[in-house]
This record gives sequence, C-alpha cells and structure tokens, in this order.
Amino acid sequence: QVQLVESGGGLVQAGGSLRLSCVASGRTLSRLHMGWFRQAPGNEREFVAGNDKTYGTTFYADSVKGRFTVSTDNAEKTVYLQMDSLKPGDTAVYHCFSSRTGPLGPYNYWGSGTQVTVSS
Repeated sequence: QVQLVESGGGLVQAGGSLRLSCVASGRTLSRLHMGWFRQAPGNEREFVAGNDKTYGTTFYADSVKGRFTVSTDNAEKTVYLQMDSLKPGDTAVYHCFSSRTGPLGPYNYWGSGTQVTVSS
C-alpha cells in the first residue's frame, strides 16, 4: 500500500508561482512513476504532468507546457510540481498519482489533493 500526501497549494495572483510537493510513504516501489492531475469545479480530472522513472522522461498537458515543471527527489519518494506564470484557468484541486506502469496510466494510488487558486 502507498500513501500520497500533497502540500504547497494556496492563493496566488495571476503571473505568480507555486511549488507543490507530494510525498509517498508506505510500501513504496523503487520504480514508481509519479505525477499530477487536477480537477476544477464542474470539470473532469485532467492530466497535468508525469515523470517516467524508467526512461527519465516527462510528459505535460499542452495547457501547461513551458510553465510547469515536474521533478522527483533523489530518494524517488517525492514528486514536485513547479508552477510558474499561473493563470486563473489553473485554479483546481491538484492530485498526486503513482503508477506501477507509467505516467500515462493506469494509476494505482492517488492523494487527496491540494487546492490551488489563482486570482486575476
């Protein structure tokens, strides 16, 4: 079993930055792929970014390319999402995920989420 706990959300003005963190604990796997989804009110959960631990590659939604950066720490138990040039459209609850297969799914574990609100 893997537990994921996010932190770092908050309220920021448009153009500002935030850094989200997600710590994995429990029976963690050395090759656990991790990343982020987000869900805005009334919308479906959408993929934001993910890290492929096997090939060392990253994936991003088109809407965040060039503004967001996903990374993991050396112990491979924490995934970060650096969010720059934030827009009101980025307002959502951000959920961390982990996958035994790859950053594009299927997904095995989810965090409960952290709220990001971007004001105009």
